[in-house]
Amino acid sequence: MKNLGKLIIGAAAFGLVASAASADTFVRMLAGPQGGAWYPYGAKMSEMFQKNIKGISTSTGPGGGVANVRDVNRGNAEIAWTFGDTAWQGYNGKGKFKGKHENVLFFANLYPGILQMAVKKDSPIKSLREIGKARLSPGKLTFAGNIAFEKLIKLYGFTYDGIKKAGGTIHRVGFSDAAALLKDGHIDLMAAMTTAPNAAYLSVDFQPGFRLLPVDDDIAATFVKQNPGFIRTKVSKSAYKSLNADVPAIAAPTVLVINKNVSSDIAYQMAKIVWERHAELAQVNKFWTNVNLKDALEGAEIPVHPGAMRYYKEKGIAK
Repeated sequence: MKNLGKLIIGAAAFGLVASAASADTFVRMLAGPQGGAWYPYGAKMSEMFQKNIKGISTSTGPGGGVANVRDVNRGNAEIAWTFGDTAWQGYNGKGKFKGKHENVLFFANLYPGILQMAVKKDSPIKSLREIGKARLSPGKLTFAGNIAFEKLIKLYGFTYDGIKKAGGTIHRVGFSDAAALLKDGHIDLMAAMTTAPNAAYLSVDFQPGFRLLPVDDDIAATFVKQNPGFIRTKVSKSAYKSLNADVPAIAAPTVLVINKNVSSDIAYQMAKIVWERHAELAQVNKFWTNVNLKDALEGAEIPVHPGAMRYYKEKGIAK
């Protein structure tokens, strides 16, 4: 009887939990690795959604550009951070994606993610043409920056396998760990696609200092031509104290993608919150002041979620 009583009490408790859970619509956001720009922004957005949209519960988890598109398509997350070119490749089943990921829709364009390749300030490596035997940390396999870096070094005549055969190494860690490895002299170069400035890079910038390797003009032109969604840009010398001049680079727009099954009403409210509570996100990092509603649909190479589009039409933002 005691056991039966426990079962009844346990079942009743489970029923209460299940009932409470069913009262909420869950909005799971996947951002980027800790030490990157996406994670703190994503955590703040999730907090804003839960606070201002009735009947939803939210969470934020780490992720990577490619993996996030896959997870949104599978329904493992409702909204996620990625890059414009990665979203296009996923939707169309190109590049690292097997099959079309058509459950993924466009939500918002935010800001360019710049591929930044740092070596310590006293490194003998002056150019990407000199990384043949280097110890590299280009990010985890599913990081969009890793994929961009792999494509870029191929234009310089290198492959990951070739670098390893020549005596170099490839380390698969996140931004913060890569920065620690670079500072301690365990790697020669870290590469990531993120904001400039970025917290992980700033830690190396503070001590011992670094140089960013430039992308040559001819290589940049070829890369952008081969990879729709990328642009040529520069890392401003004002981004880091280690820099004494702007550094030529390539970049892809950072975007949010959303599962097509998110209701139009919730997607509309989420878009409204992202853009009309702009100041709250700027408190996370002043870089957010560069994010503008007028640019919200730039880089939208896949269909836009109808709920988000409803908001954009109200604001006169056209694709």
